[in-house]
Formats: sequence, C-alpha cells, structure tokens
Amino acid sequence: MHDWSIAERKLLRVPALRPLVKRIGPCALTPLTRPPYEALVRAIAHQQVHGRAAEAMLNRLIALHPGEGFPPPDFVLALPLEALRGCGFSGSKCAAIQDIAAKSVSGQVPALDEALSLPDEALVERLLPLRGVGRWTVEMLLIFTLGRPDVWPVDDFGVREGWRLVTGAEAQLKPRALMELGAPFRPWRSVAAWYLWRAADEGKKVKPLAV
Repeated sequence: MHDWSIAERKLLRVPALRPLVKRIGPCALTPLTRPPYEALVRAIAHQQVHGRAAEAMLNRLIALHPGEGFPPPDFVLALPLEALRGCGFSGSKCAAIQDIAAKSVSGQVPALDEALSLPDEALVERLLPLRGVGRWTVEMLLIFTLGRPDVWPVDDFGVREGWRLVTGAEAQLKPRALMELGAPFRPWRSVAAWYLWRAADEGKKVKPLAV
C-alpha cells in the first residue's frame, strides 16, 4: 500500500489541481502487483472491448489451465490457435498474446523481480517491440502493476480530458503540449494522472444543459 501524502501536498501547491485534489481527497491509487507477462496479456484482452467482455475472455483462458493462477507463457504457447479463439480473442489479440508469451519465455518480457529493478524508459524500450503493445500499454503497466510514481501518460484520453476540465479549456491539448505542462508535477506525475482521471469521471456525470 502506497502512501501518496507527499504527492498530494505537492499537487495542492499547483493552482490548476488544488481544487480537484481538495474535492477528491486522498489518492486511492493502489497498484495490483503481478508479473508483467500477465499484466500485458490482460491489457491486450481489454483493448477496444468492454471490461466485462475482456474479463469473460480472460476467465475462459484461465479455465483452460489445469493448475492454479494465471496460465504461464509456455502453456499459452502450447495451446492450439483454435483454443485461444474459442476464448473470444480476435485474430490480432491471439497473435499479440502468443508474441507476449514467446517473448516471456525468451526473457524479453522480464519477470516481476527484474521489472521492479529496471528504470521506466528501459522497460518502455524493452516492451514496445511486442506485438499489440504501445507506449500507453507500457505506461499503464508502470502505474498500475509496478506502482511507478512519475509516469505521465499524455496519450491517454482521460488524462487529457481531465486537464481540459480542470483548466476550463474548450479542447483537449495535444500530447506534446501536455507533456511540457506536466513538469511541475514531477516526481509524482502518476498521482497527478490519477486525479485527472477522477476529473474526467466527474465530467461524465455532468448532464448537459437543456436547450
């Protein structure tokens, strides 16, 4: 369990975020530590589908494994393609999952202990070549699996929308512009992103005015 109180105090000194941090209260970002292989496979399952559909596909995959826990990479590699497709994964997701499993066996996808020791950018460079894995996917792994405190996912729609809402802007900033504006949040940009996600969630609940 992380204590984000130092981050909260820093963000309270940033005028654009002060009202949001006061309104939301303590940061409840709680990383769920798991092997990077599993985190990446789960991320692939969740790409471009509803969360419940992704979890259903993952549960079917887990049910294929006779042992306890998440199916290991060698088990996934041994599965016939038809078995993966039978879980509900598309052809592109099957190819991505198989590639992640193969790169886990070869060591390109590090085990958890090694991942915890690697710098953020080293992990990004190592994982970006994987099929179906982009920078955003690795950033989500850094934040929600490894608990890295200073990740600034400027390509994330929710972060950009949250920034638009807290600043009262008419349109979202481009990622490059938002990257520069994140400097005052260092070394706690992951926590700033978490608060901006909360702002975006609040925005979804605001009903438009009747015309």
